[in-house]
Amino acid sequence: MTSTTSARDLPYTTACEIRAAIVDGRTTASEVCRATLEAIDRVDPRLHAFLFVDREGALARAAELDRAGPTDAPLLGVPVAVKDNICTAGQPTTAASRLLENYRPPYSATVVSRLEAAGAIVIGKTNLDEFAMGSSTEHSAFGPTLNPWATDRVPGGSSGGSAAAVAAGLVPIALGSDTGGSVRQPAALCGVLGFKPTYGRVSRYGLIAFASSLDQIAPFARTTDDAALVLRAITGADARDATTAREPPVDYRADDATLEGVRIGVPRDLLDGIEADVQARFDMALAELTSAGAQVKTIELPHAPLAVPVYYLVGNAEASSNLARYDGVRYGFRADSSTVTEMYYKTRAAFGAEVKRRIMIGTYVLSAGYCDEFYVKAQDVRSLIRRDYAAAFESVDVVATPTSPTTAFRLGERVDDPLQMYLSDIFTVPANLAGLPAVSVPCGEGASRLPVGIQFTGRAFDEALLLRVAHAVERRTDWLAHRPAVRA
Repeated sequence: MTSTTSARDLPYTTACEIRAAIVDGRTTASEVCRATLEAIDRVDPRLHAFLFVDREGALARAAELDRAGPTDAPLLGVPVAVKDNICTAGQPTTAASRLLENYRPPYSATVVSRLEAAGAIVIGKTNLDEFAMGSSTEHSAFGPTLNPWATDRVPGGSSGGSAAAVAAGLVPIALGSDTGGSVRQPAALCGVLGFKPTYGRVSRYGLIAFASSLDQIAPFARTTDDAALVLRAITGADARDATTAREPPVDYRADDATLEGVRIGVPRDLLDGIEADVQARFDMALAELTSAGAQVKTIELPHAPLAVPVYYLVGNAEASSNLARYDGVRYGFRADSSTVTEMYYKTRAAFGAEVKRRIMIGTYVLSAGYCDEFYVKAQDVRSLIRRDYAAAFESVDVVATPTSPTTAFRLGERVDDPLQMYLSDIFTVPANLAGLPAVSVPCGEGASRLPVGIQFTGRAFDEALLLRVAHAVERRTDWLAHRPAVRA
């Protein structure tokens, strides 16, 4: 096969373009893979988006795809990055923690197997806040990831490495995990699309657990078409995850139809205190959606202001339980010591400060005498938040908010102020608590030339409508013409 491009100057930037070029014979999977690896070599030292790059494995996989020839695989030859809390057989899976620094799982997560079955090439593993606990990727045991738009800013978190890798053009698609906004918030801060599917739409088998009733594996992409491709590939029931729904995968691709008849609800009482740049871009995006035929109306979500404290009670309680297994006996790192008690203490002392904080909060709220007062009450309010959305969806089809109340903040600005860090998730945690699908799509940039994202939350299993609305924003803001300062 004769190629018309060099590995260093590959013109295909989206998954759809890469697949089409390979199928048409304009390039090969090997050439795309080499170009991706070269881009990572050039750019990632400035960002630290990757914790591990599987150079030999990726090239071998690409050569295998080339030998097999063109197929109808939807992600044929597409390079994909995977957050490092998602298991990949034989490769490091550290959750950005010293406790799992040398862990190489004997199996791959269902989503990884499904990506490979769809023809994708897993290039490597991306950085994150330790055990996915954070909103800035500054809590990684291996150092922070930087934002490609401004390297003095955070990329968001906890899936900041995946967001930065897609934003910088190192890969067209990456997977993250979203427990309270860990895909959507970094997507907004890095100027890419982040899509959290309905809870149960995607298997969690092979995901290192943080909060099991909230966690959801979710993709990053630069375009809605690419997001639709990867969603189709990874969704569907899985016998190894009893929480997956029986809903079959559907065609998530959005067409160019108008939004005629689509009703968008805005809970304006929740929008106090957001940055002026964020408010301005949010209002402009709503105006564009109105011109596309959508109806925008004000709604109420009366219990949404309680979502952050509810999330940090429920999520931390589940984290305390899930992370109890890292005791030096069953999983991960084991400290040398002369007694069992000392071994437990020294082993668990290897957790980072943020993980320790959350474990202690979670252990406290589950303890005798406090469980009913905190955890059970939080679950009751969680039910009220679900009911608020159910009531809202009687009069609207989609709920719109900013994704983040601010653009990307400076490195170190909130590390010592956990409350301010937690408030980064004020608009994203309700969807996790309610188990609903939500998408963040870029809607412009602020005066500081940092990206702003708008979030849409929909009814359970109505991902296709959310991508249709996101597609309208994508087309009308011309965001794809924007490029970050650090890029491939």
